[in-house]
Amino acid sequence: MGGKQRIYKQRIRSTETLKKVFRAMELIAASRIGKARAAAGASTPFAKAITDAVAAVALHSDFDHPLTRPRTDTNRVAIVCVTADRGMAGAYSAVILRETEALIEKLKAEGKDPVLYVCGRRGDAFFRFRGVPIARSWTGESDAPSKKMTSEVSDELLERFLDPNPETGVAEVHLVFTVFHNMVKQSVEDRQMLPLTVVDEPQAPEETSAPVASATEAPNARALYEFDPSPEGVLDQVLPLYVFTRIDHALLQSAASELASRQRSMHTATDNAQELITNYTRLANSARQAEITQEISEIVSGADALNNAR
Repeated sequence: MGGKQRIYKQRIRSTETLKKVFRAMELIAASRIGKARAAAGASTPFAKAITDAVAAVALHSDFDHPLTRPRTDTNRVAIVCVTADRGMAGAYSAVILRETEALIEKLKAEGKDPVLYVCGRRGDAFFRFRGVPIARSWTGESDAPSKKMTSEVSDELLERFLDPNPETGVAEVHLVFTVFHNMVKQSVEDRQMLPLTVVDEPQAPEETSAPVASATEAPNARALYEFDPSPEGVLDQVLPLYVFTRIDHALLQSAASELASRQRSMHTATDNAQELITNYTRLANSARQAEITQEISEIVSGADALNNAR
């Protein structure tokens, strides 16, 4: 019985240590989630302004630009998978990876050649372990993406889409990331970023993936514009910035989602650790009581044996 007590006490000590780690990670995530949510929210007005600027050019000029022209000279399609750098975030990365694998299979079934780009160590390790080629990866900033990394991702995708060589260029760019709704709900989405398209129905203002322009909008809904030097020159400056803004917002949304998922997972892990400690304490007490009962029984039995011997 004494051996069982030692085993349970060791388990209690190890579980208490894990509980402290889980609690610390929960507090760290909680301290960072506010900043991540604020950054994601702060990007919305600028994204809306860029969308309005592109829409103005589209409504008052012949909307024709290399970023809006579909490519037919290659079947290569770029996929950007945004995952976490670290674990302890529940099923956050796993859901994204499943969605990315499903998208890859879907594109292959359509006769296309997926080209994979990864943001986050979890996705990088996952695909490399399975032997999936990765064109380029960015790691180390999943929970706090910098403008430098965002610029590198944007420049790489624009370069590949505008590359005239069909062997190295891509015809489409898809982004798989997590949209932050609130602390409880986050959803994985696959959005086609390039080529940009003009659609009929505008989306909500807070969505950075809002369409470039609304074809059904009333002519007097916007002011008249004069473009200097030309609409094409304005598009050359605004559209790359528009792509950068969409990627930036997606990375910020993913960062907030990752921290929210980690905080929630660590809170659950802390509660589970406390439950294990309670169960192990109960088992240790039961083992101790059984040991005491056995000792008393041995003492009584010895006393009875002595009395019978006399």
